[in-house]
Amino acid sequence: MSPGWSWYVIALVAINILGCVWLIWWTGKRRPGDPAPTDTSHVWDEDLTEYNKPMPRWWINLFYITIIFAIGYLVYYPGLGAIAGVGKWTSANEHAVEKAREDKKLEQTFAPYAGKSIDVIAQDPKALALGRSIFNNTCATCHGSSAQGAIGYPNLTDDIWHWGGSPERVLQTVLDGREGVMPEWGKVLTGMGGDNAVDYVVAYVRTLSDPASMQNNYMAAQGKPLYEGVCVACHGIDGKGTQDLGAPDLTDNYWLYGNSSDSLHQTITSGRHGSMPAHREILGETRARLAAAYVWSLSHPGKNKPPTSASR
Repeated sequence: MSPGWSWYVIALVAINILGCVWLIWWTGKRRPGDPAPTDTSHVWDEDLTEYNKPMPRWWINLFYITIIFAIGYLVYYPGLGAIAGVGKWTSANEHAVEKAREDKKLEQTFAPYAGKSIDVIAQDPKALALGRSIFNNTCATCHGSSAQGAIGYPNLTDDIWHWGGSPERVLQTVLDGREGVMPEWGKVLTGMGGDNAVDYVVAYVRTLSDPASMQNNYMAAQGKPLYEGVCVACHGIDGKGTQDLGAPDLTDNYWLYGNSSDSLHQTITSGRHGSMPAHREILGETRARLAAAYVWSLSHPGKNKPPTSASR
């Protein structure tokens, strides 16, 4: 808070307190010439009379005590602009204390799973329920509550893992995140094969999942040498991909950004950049293990039964 705003708040508080003191004093005193409390001439039903008696002194004193309490409160707590107050209380410190208290409770709940492999954790129904709760609070924003993902966000319920689906690899992905980068190849391919080069490569990539479609396919035949000159470094000569790089397998039927010709053309021409945030600092290692165990269980239904059938 700037000094100007701080003084503005202090002045506003002082004016309000002084105004309350003046109002109580001004309205609580009687002045010479005032009519008697019983002299109001307000009478109803012959015997019901309205009086104008001042408030009892003890009641007025309660107002003054309240004002004194308010001044003490403002001195102790930070209620006067940027002045910290003699109690040094802050909402941040209060939050930190509460968080530490709740974290201690959570540590006791998560302690049995610390350091365990996620495939072992996935055998425990209670652990899966905890993992599902953590997933819904943290991961469902991108992957959906059913974990089936969306365009640009992987489906976590199948057996396709661009970075590897072993327990160790899944845990590493959750803990440390991933950066999947598909470079822009449009200009490079155009320089190698002309204006239709990207379309040729798209046609050839489609044949990787159906080799028989390569026969008598002129565009795919033109795209094959272009693919072998540029794409094999990451996706391999057979299109199976490289999990260490996050390069997807091009021989299956799963396309993270969609399988339309326009989508494939955009991917090759302009590239893609997928980012999975690291959750080690966000969740802590044990909670990350529980979330990873839940995710791993979704793609291994024969070995580990998730707590809900809605996940597949």
